[in-house]
Amino acid sequence: MKLSFHGAARQVTGSCHLVEAAGRKILIDCGMFQGAHELHDENASGFGFDPAEIDLLLLTHAHLDHCGRIPLLVKRGFSGPIVATAASRDLGQLVMMDSAHLHEEDARRHRRKGRQGWRYEPLYDRLDALDAVRRFGRPAHYGKATQLFPGITATFFDAGHLLGSASILLEITEGTRRRRVLFSGDIGPGGRVLLNDPAPPAGVDVVVMETTYGDRDHRSLADSVEELHAAIRATQARGGNIIIPTFALERAQELLWYLREGLDAGHIQPGLRLYLDSPMAISATRIFGRHPEAMGPEPARMIHAGKDPFQVPGLQFTQEAQDSMELNGIRSGALIMAGSGMCTGGRVRHHLRHTLAHPESSIIFVGFAAEGTLARIIIDGASRVKLFGDEIPVRAQVHTINGFSAHAGRSALSAWHAGLGNPEQTFLVHGEPKAMEAFGRELTGGSVRMPAMGEEFEL
Repeated sequence: MKLSFHGAARQVTGSCHLVEAAGRKILIDCGMFQGAHELHDENASGFGFDPAEIDLLLLTHAHLDHCGRIPLLVKRGFSGPIVATAASRDLGQLVMMDSAHLHEEDARRHRRKGRQGWRYEPLYDRLDALDAVRRFGRPAHYGKATQLFPGITATFFDAGHLLGSASILLEITEGTRRRRVLFSGDIGPGGRVLLNDPAPPAGVDVVVMETTYGDRDHRSLADSVEELHAAIRATQARGGNIIIPTFALERAQELLWYLREGLDAGHIQPGLRLYLDSPMAISATRIFGRHPEAMGPEPARMIHAGKDPFQVPGLQFTQEAQDSMELNGIRSGALIMAGSGMCTGGRVRHHLRHTLAHPESSIIFVGFAAEGTLARIIIDGASRVKLFGDEIPVRAQVHTINGFSAHAGRSALSAWHAGLGNPEQTFLVHGEPKAMEAFGRELTGGSVRMPAMGEEFEL
């Protein structure tokens, strides 16, 4: 039995792990590398294995850094099935098609700016993404073991991170050896209204575990919701606009829930004009409504009763680019949620360009911001930023509210690991080195490793 690491190794993104056992090669996730700059070369490089030799792919969840290179994997020869929960399948299809569209647009832009005769090809296109979508087979169900091949079964356990997210347990028998190997995927913090708490199995021999926030805890969710409502009220009183850079999956839906609650309880003043300015977030919200089986008890109950848990008074969806541009003419009383969450692209950059210079307005960050991204630069206190070739002064009020994170903090990660039953081997992935090292020092019993890219281990 061999385990090798081809992404998210001593870094946060690009999750991709390979198990070789019982004569089979099984890939767990195949995600995009993301960061402060365009990572086309990193994403276009080889996988570290032959895609055509992969027998099957298991997908923990549908975030881009876990599924974003699947179309490229298919383009380069992978022809096996993809196994995921039904919600991950639907969200994954949305994410991959959107990513393909962005790659096509990026290629066209480079061609327009390139030298004569110079060509820039997209990493993959929408046809490649459709080919990947067709590889999804029968969906997995939480807690139900599925035989993948003789001697190999997989069981999906709710990870509480994103709709349909899972930690995946592989039970592998090879001759007289038997190993229970768990891939955490991304682990949710628990206590979230939209999702159930993480529910990992016990009795695990080997675990591959994320450590995004392995060195710190988050502020409480209740305090974070209160801070969100207070920041909105203060901006309303000043007569400004509010921009919330928003991740399309889970964060947008969670914000809609708490905006509705804030308005219903009077914590937000009426008259606020609300806009979800993200075609992808709009589609994701509709997908959430189709999967009550993967949601927490309260929203699931509402859906079964025919109520929309994401319907907020005054909310408008802006699908078309022209509608999005018109929002920049609003001078007061608007709350605009737009992607991308780290401000590396998308419509939010246009809204920031028109809002950052106004001291009566607010920018509210409610998600992770990687080093070097525009979001992190603003959070770290830059007085000016460059957008579309212009230097824009930062005069708006900047709020950073970290309690909305969909990742477990240090204490929750420790409790999650403790519930596994003292694994013999723990591999820490999906985190910045300082976070991994800090978390690794807290673990007792069994070996703890922080694998490098391409590193291979015998189990």
